[in-house]
Amino acid sequence: MGAGVSSDLDAQKGTTNFQLKTGLNDVPESCISSIFMYLDPPEICKLARLNKAFRGASLADFVWETKLPSNYRYLVEKVLGRNPDSLCKKETFARLCSPNRFDGGNKEVWLDKNSGKLCLSVSAKAMIITGIDDRRYWNHMPTEESRFETVAYLQQIWWFEVVGELEFEFPPGSYSVFFRLHLGKPSKRFGRRVCNLDQVHGWNTKPVRFQLSTSTGHQISSECYLYEPGNWVHYHAGDFVIDDSNPTTKIKFSMMQIDCTHTKGGLCVDSVFIYPSEFRQMRFK
Repeated sequence: MGAGVSSDLDAQKGTTNFQLKTGLNDVPESCISSIFMYLDPPEICKLARLNKAFRGASLADFVWETKLPSNYRYLVEKVLGRNPDSLCKKETFARLCSPNRFDGGNKEVWLDKNSGKLCLSVSAKAMIITGIDDRRYWNHMPTEESRFETVAYLQQIWWFEVVGELEFEFPPGSYSVFFRLHLGKPSKRFGRRVCNLDQVHGWNTKPVRFQLSTSTGHQISSECYLYEPGNWVHYHAGDFVIDDSNPTTKIKFSMMQIDCTHTKGGLCVDSVFIYPSEFRQMRFK
């Protein structure tokens, strides 16, 4: 009887020891990869540090293909200048998450690292600005406060108009368009940021009209007074929607204040941002 009990306890102890030795290293790599498909990219990268199995699972092409936008092949060819099949999917995602310039370096595209959503920016240099070549009105001002290292600065003008266009293949979804503007002339003095507001005038007399249209027939117009001198502000120009039947879409955006009864000036025009509409509340409150 005693020998039987002892034997049973030894068997249970052995089973317990076996269970304690089972750990993350025993999880099949294919199972880990399947789980990774439901996680965000930053979470995958963190878990990849656990051990060899997790690291191997994090390299699977089918995992990262679910994180890439549907137009990733177009992006690789147009922006990276590469054959999409020459890169593994994880490297493709990493390269597209970095800001990549195209069209002469005046436009930039990148993927949001958390969601893989497409984001774009268009420099003032890529837009048509009335009077831009006349130094009495405008000049291009270098600054560290722009992702393009330069902005268009308006000293004074009667007819204010800025127009831009972009033809691009967007993944399906809703997108918002913003103008990034600044009242005043920012600079640095003795290492500190200063802003000259002497030339700021005319923007509280009449509102600026923002317009947005797409090749799919969408049109929207709104008006807004410019505000917050000394700060960069993102002014919402409108939203547009892309569905599966629109492989390439042309969008046109503009802002104008063409009431010639008064002049206006002291404005920096940096760029236009195009973000997924779901980012609007997070980034531009």
